[in-house]
Amino acid sequence: MYRKNAWLKYDDKQEVLNFAEKYKSYISVSKNERAAIKEAVKLLEANGFVNVDKVNKIKTGDRIYFLNKNKNVAAYIIGSEPLENGLRILGAHVDSPRLDLKENPIYENKGFALGDTHYYGGIKKYQWTTIPLALVGVVCKKDGTVIDINIGDNPNDPVVGVTDLLIHLASDQMEKSLGKAIEGENLDITLGSMPLSGVEKEPVKTNVLKILKEKYDIEEEDFVSAEIEIVPAGPARDYGLDRSMIAAYGHDDRSCAFTSLMALLDTKEVKKTACCVLVDKEEIGSVGATGAHSLFFENTIAKLFKLMGESHVLWKTRVALENSEMLSSDVSAGYDPLYAYVNEAKNSAYLGEGLVFNKYTGSRGKSGSNDAQPEYYAFIRKTMDEANVNWQNAELGKVDQGGGGTIAYILANYNMKVLDAGIPVLNMHAPMEIVSKVDVYEAYRGYKAFLVA
Repeated sequence: MYRKNAWLKYDDKQEVLNFAEKYKSYISVSKNERAAIKEAVKLLEANGFVNVDKVNKIKTGDRIYFLNKNKNVAAYIIGSEPLENGLRILGAHVDSPRLDLKENPIYENKGFALGDTHYYGGIKKYQWTTIPLALVGVVCKKDGTVIDINIGDNPNDPVVGVTDLLIHLASDQMEKSLGKAIEGENLDITLGSMPLSGVEKEPVKTNVLKILKEKYDIEEEDFVSAEIEIVPAGPARDYGLDRSMIAAYGHDDRSCAFTSLMALLDTKEVKKTACCVLVDKEEIGSVGATGAHSLFFENTIAKLFKLMGESHVLWKTRVALENSEMLSSDVSAGYDPLYAYVNEAKNSAYLGEGLVFNKYTGSRGKSGSNDAQPEYYAFIRKTMDEANVNWQNAELGKVDQGGGGTIAYILANYNMKVLDAGIPVLNMHAPMEIVSKVDVYEAYRGYKAFLVA
């Protein structure tokens, strides 16, 4: 079961490096799910995909996409086989752990204007202190105006952040466990410290609100209908003196979203209809109208049948889903030699060894796992080997260490064949995550091979 390092396959590494630059550009501007989907739509339209709202009927070879509430998208290349024969589906999520501004966020305390936050997804709270943070998202006003917010990513922008105790006064804090040293209610961001002249009550807060009014036409009440996320500021960077890796926020799971999308864009003709679906809310259980539990994806299949002029649409949708095959494109935990004790070495994912397959995820006794059928796994192995894709298999750490989940089990509820397939990541769920450029490229190649197999 020895897996050769994927870099050794490439005498000329330029194709790997060129693809990595495209990914770095994508993830640097995709700081939240809305931005990730916005960039995805740009790429789709630049590659001949048409919004379904502009389509009256479809035929073999058509390239169309469905957009849902600006937070998830499903894109299709219509295959030559009947749709009820099933689809080849790549599914990834575009949300990542972060801090969210609360609905009534801004307050003043002892000369500082602060923003109250509520963390989203699984985070180590201490990792979010003393780093440059940006504000991204939207503010929706009562008159229907939607204002895009991005403060901190441009090098000329100010940044915000969460402060921490100086080491000189932290003796009590240092005795607490990592999980308790920073409380969730203390993850408030510093917004300013300059008082507005002539204002007696809350002059610093008033000044911050004045700036927001002048720059964005935002009133304090508008935060009730806003969705503003606090994320690490700045672009993706090369990591390592050999530039073999990428450091960025949001590799989980935008690395798999990008590679899945690019695999679809670079596919020309297919027998089975090919699909890339990008969803939201995976980090909090895939819930809501834009999560994988939503009926949005199922409804897009029904709409395809309708646009084909088919009858018995609902039944054929069920048949098509049951006959489908999917790679649940989600990252896996990369082996970190500094924390080797949480891994079982021969069943771990290693940076540089290619696309990772997880037959099951879940926690401890495989709780919440899809646990893919071995017959389907064998088909995927064959597909990857015939395409000369470097791949590896792994579990998510030692059995009793914990675990995690993906959207695989949700789509498997349709009785389709599903296997987790993704990119190994170091520092998963941290503000700065690490991936190998060659793993990103092998994932793209593997996803593309799957669509045309």
